[in-house]
Amino acid sequence: MINCIIVDDEDHAIDVIKHYLKSVSQLNLIACFTNPAKAITYLEGHNVDLIFLDINMPELSGIEFIQTVRHSNYHFVLTTAYREFATEGFDLDVVDYLVKPIPLARFLQAVTKVQKLIGKQSADNILGAGENDYFIVTAQSKSKMVKINIEDIDYIEGMKNYVAFHHNGTRTLSLITLKDVEEKLATKRFMRVQKSFIIALDKVVAINGNHVLLKGVSSEIMIGDTYKKLFLDIIKKNLII
Repeated sequence: MINCIIVDDEDHAIDVIKHYLKSVSQLNLIACFTNPAKAITYLEGHNVDLIFLDINMPELSGIEFIQTVRHSNYHFVLTTAYREFATEGFDLDVVDYLVKPIPLARFLQAVTKVQKLIGKQSADNILGAGENDYFIVTAQSKSKMVKINIEDIDYIEGMKNYVAFHHNGTRTLSLITLKDVEEKLATKRFMRVQKSFIIALDKVVAINGNHVLLKGVSSEIMIGDTYKKLFLDIIKKNLII
């Protein structure tokens, strides 16, 4: 899910984008602002990926807004009635530039660009996995990179917009998906046991009905019906009767 906000000094313009966003299930609108200064304050305490930003605002222009927060990893789609600002906007590396009144088809085209860009970055957030004995992820703050030894991983938990790596008594959050993780990990050592959990098979110490207990982990993890048969088939290969 891509968290987004709208910043525009005109309520009507905000309503148009809000209406268009109803057509895009992957975008989660979390706030709208007619005051850009309040939007900047909001960014300090919330996880925002995408900002639909008007350029021509009286208190703080969209260009000034971007320059204020430009060292953070936000994606911008500019909205304005003035085409002459396009060059300056793209100089600031915005994703797209929409001219009002914004047609739905053009809006969806901009959204597709954002989805492709964020999807690529999410996949790139895991580096060096596969046959190596470690990989590196960008942490929740986006400015920190954490090395995780594969042998230290107990389990990996999907948490809405984030994935939590539980490793060696530590939890590391990263803005990626479980699918990204599955593609990078050595499949023989790890297995998804339900929609939101991947476990390290070598950390399994007991199976209690529909739950599995991992070494060093106090709480049991439930095995989902979809994954139970395959999981038990793997476990039974080492079963002594």
